[in-house]
Amino acid sequence: MTLADRLAEVDGRIADAARAAGRDPSELTRIVVTKFHPASLVEELYGLGVRDVGENRQQELSRKVGEAGELADLRWHFIGQAQTNKARAIRAAASVVHSLDRSRLADALHAAAEPGDSALDVLLQVNLTDDPGRGGVDPDGVIALAEHTAALPSLRLRGVMAVAPLDEPPAPAFARLRECSDALRSVVGDASWISAGMTADFAEAIAAGATHLRIGSAITGPRPERG
Repeated sequence: MTLADRLAEVDGRIADAARAAGRDPSELTRIVVTKFHPASLVEELYGLGVRDVGENRQQELSRKVGEAGELADLRWHFIGQAQTNKARAIRAAASVVHSLDRSRLADALHAAAEPGDSALDVLLQVNLTDDPGRGGVDPDGVIALAEHTAALPSLRLRGVMAVAPLDEPPAPAFARLRECSDALRSVVGDASWISAGMTADFAEAIAAGATHLRIGSAITGPRPERG
């Protein structure tokens, strides 16, 4: 299958899952994760109509933005774990940060704003596991982190993000994320984005209300070993 074939096949499956959940496929944003692939793939995706791409690592994000940053209206989503000392570089390259999981990172992203910058769209990453070593704020901490983030004028709180745990079915995990989304909207009423769902579980994420799906190799093909 060509890149265009894979993109069309995944988009068809997304549309089918949306309709099965009683939702309009146009409500969903499909983010193509281009981890380890060259910037030329981003350019090829752009030619196929893709306008949202995701990266996990700051160095790769910054490099690709430099190489393919001339593409009009392309949105770069940073979806990996963020270090506070990389906040300035992340903010300079990303359109959206999905992995805000602590107040220190919110403060660092806010402090990295340059005069005249527009507000940076951010999502709170929620840890849906019992492992405190996994990235994300505990569900019980969502409201406090939301209140802290909402008070920073250079950040625009958009919603929540999570990765489904490996040791349970995705549907109940995404239901918990939906509860976190509801809690967040008690702080910021229009923060309705839910970033959830990858190749293996996007149907369950859509059924739970996901608005942003993060799809990688099902569209891009096998990843190179490193990029």
